[in-house]
Amino acid sequence: MNAPADSLELLTVAEMGRADALAIERGTPGITLMENAGRAVAEAIVERFPQGPVSVLCGPGNNGGDGFVVARLLAEQGWPVSLFLLGPRDALKGDARLAADRWTGPVHPLTGDAGRGAALVVDAIFGAGLARDVEGATAQAIERIGESGTPVVAIDVPTGIDGDTGRVRGAAFDAVLTVTFFRAKPGHLLLPGRLRCGEVQVADIGIPAAVLDGIAPQTFLNEPPLWAAAFPRPRLDSHKYTKGHAVVVSGAASTTGAARLAARGALRAGAGLVTVASPPSAMLVNAAHLTSIMLQPFDGADALTAILEDKRKNALLIGPGAGIGWETRDNVLAVLLSGAAIVLDADALTSFAEIPRDLFVAIKGYFAGPVVMTPHEGEFARLFPKIVEEGGSKLERARKAAAEAAAVIVLKGADTVVAAPDGRTAIARNAGPELATAGSGDVLAGIVLGLLAQGMPPFEAASAAVWLHGEAGDYFGPGLISEDLPEMLPAVLRELLAAL
Repeated sequence: MNAPADSLELLTVAEMGRADALAIERGTPGITLMENAGRAVAEAIVERFPQGPVSVLCGPGNNGGDGFVVARLLAEQGWPVSLFLLGPRDALKGDARLAADRWTGPVHPLTGDAGRGAALVVDAIFGAGLARDVEGATAQAIERIGESGTPVVAIDVPTGIDGDTGRVRGAAFDAVLTVTFFRAKPGHLLLPGRLRCGEVQVADIGIPAAVLDGIAPQTFLNEPPLWAAAFPRPRLDSHKYTKGHAVVVSGAASTTGAARLAARGALRAGAGLVTVASPPSAMLVNAAHLTSIMLQPFDGADALTAILEDKRKNALLIGPGAGIGWETRDNVLAVLLSGAAIVLDADALTSFAEIPRDLFVAIKGYFAGPVVMTPHEGEFARLFPKIVEEGGSKLERARKAAAEAAAVIVLKGADTVVAAPDGRTAIARNAGPELATAGSGDVLAGIVLGLLAQGMPPFEAASAAVWLHGEAGDYFGPGLISEDLPEMLPAVLRELLAAL
């Protein structure tokens, strides 16, 4: 995504409409914003594509108005332009009507054949504010242009993609380039919309950043400037206890690998000390694999509570390979009474599938410290079935879950969403396909743990961990297995700290 470095805010369709309105209230005419938008698209096209026949497909609203500007500017530079309009020209209103009046070429009705003979298609039909599923001539045009393989440049978002949720509404273009304005939208990052946008360019069209003060957006792109102020920096006077002591709870002898992966992630993320708390049956196998990570036995919830009586042990992860059932539930409820920062993953979440309210009440209890949950979609559905039943985007579901559980939610995937109980959310864009490997999520939970142990607030720690995890996968590339992820963190951290 090409955008100014400080453009972390992601605006919903309604918030973007508010930004437009505030810019106009401050004295920038709407037609000026439209002209600037069309110029940004035209310039992006000229920079990237050889001159050839262009079909510009315009809708009946302001997105179509942007398309009229693009058509005019390309034609002025000698491009052969054919313009197709959905609906009658005399139905255009406001700035779209003004933009259409400045176009002196013919206007053809938009049909399924609108892209025939074109070397490039400009999609200016609906944009982000799509209120219904795409059908009729528009759906036919999308299908036939897709079959032809003609490259598509989308204005704002590809027609058929919901700008707030990233969902496909009936049919949608597959764009090679999407030019949006002022700030990106959640639908540019959430799947499947992200797959349909191609390269996303965020263009400055003259909306002042000060309008954000009146919008107060709550959704952000997960990049270092979002959490850099809270990220732990190395200090000459640091020692292992000032960097926190993280604890990872191991499962039984046959399921210990996940805990060790998490522990390695916590250590590489900067925790000063890491201990694996191991049931007696797993002591030998864990001891055979651990060196820089310590090992401490425990047998039952009371013993786990006793480990956390040492308040230097300030962060704990439970869930990877822990086993599903009452023993894990008891262990979770016990550690929530410690006041330590807690990461709940995998089996720790599924163990409460039948009684999630017990978990949420415990999190809201008197002694509970910060809590981060790291579910994938299946675990999320088991813990928050009503939220899933209500529907909504991944962003909306994570936000509701964070409020219900009073915990930071890391809803994993290629478009991982981090949500805080106060409504803040962050969407990742740097998770590559290499991360789809067994144990990857265990390492992520460990990185969250390591950052919490160093004192990062939970939303910032979770967001930073997701970013570090994605960068580590990208550093290694194809052939990645989960054991490789912690070993990539030193290089990622070196570059990150140099840039902060």
